[in-house]
Amino acid sequence: MSFEFHLKNFALILGIIGVLAIILDWYPLTMFISLPFCLIWVYCGWLRTEPQLKWVNVIFCTLYLFGIVKYYTT
Repeated sequence: MSFEFHLKNFALILGIIGVLAIILDWYPLTMFISLPFCLIWVYCGWLRTEPQLKWVNVIFCTLYLFGIVKYYTT
């Protein structure tokens, strides 16, 4: 099995946990789980020619980083 396969499975687990964190209102855990999820998909998007997926996830990563910085600074 390839490294990318393991990354995508880990992203799936993070996605499921992220949805549960949203449903159960486990703020700020949602940001801390969603950031690695997006980073994995940015990496996988760069491996393949998926420019739309790549840039959407770059935008989300930026927003999650903003939220995490704001969480720690307020």
